[in-house]
Amino acid sequence: MDKMNKVVLHKEYSGFVRFFHWVRALSIFALIATGFYIAYPFLQPNSSFYKGVYLLQAYVRSFHVMFGFLLISALIFRTYLFFTKESLMERRSFGQLLSPKAWIDQMKAYFLISGKPHTKGLYNPIQLVAYSTLVVLIVLMSLSGVVLYYNVYHAGLGAFLASAFKWFETLCGGLANVRFIHHLATWGFILFVPVHVYMVFFHSIRYESSGADSMINGYGYTKE
Repeated sequence: MDKMNKVVLHKEYSGFVRFFHWVRALSIFALIATGFYIAYPFLQPNSSFYKGVYLLQAYVRSFHVMFGFLLISALIFRTYLFFTKESLMERRSFGQLLSPKAWIDQMKAYFLISGKPHTKGLYNPIQLVAYSTLVVLIVLMSLSGVVLYYNVYHAGLGAFLASAFKWFETLCGGLANVRFIHHLATWGFILFVPVHVYMVFFHSIRYESSGADSMINGYGYTKE
């Protein structure tokens, strides 16, 4: 094989990291769909199409709650993994976050002015800021979701969560503001997802790198 066309494989994501990535993706899509239906229940339970189904809104709300707690669980475990050796390359990405040259080189690459710059770590600065913003959105969505949960379910787990997270409701200035933050975070997800998917394919095609493949099989590749 020609040395110039040699493909070099390298490990990018562990099995746990990939697993929680897809858990979060599934949860976010499910939460967006069920959340919009909860806000606007356009399907009438007593219509001819849903004849005999009288608690559709309750079913949708139950799925919303389940996927909400699934997202919170994924956030907790993924945060733990960030501080283990499995996320060493992710942590190294912070090394060039404050480097103006790294930002300029990456912007030039995205505007097709230059080729792909060398990245010290798994993510370039723009990717790192984007993914960090996603984490902030998930935290806001989780906190506001917990507050909305215990304001509907007052006993059992709801009572425990009320005692633990009442401070967030107070900090936001009341339940109405919490609901607004919850909806605002939803639109943040909606904006993030298409941009994220586009940039994954952009990297795959523009730089002939692994792109989405690495989040499936865990390996990235570069051509020498």
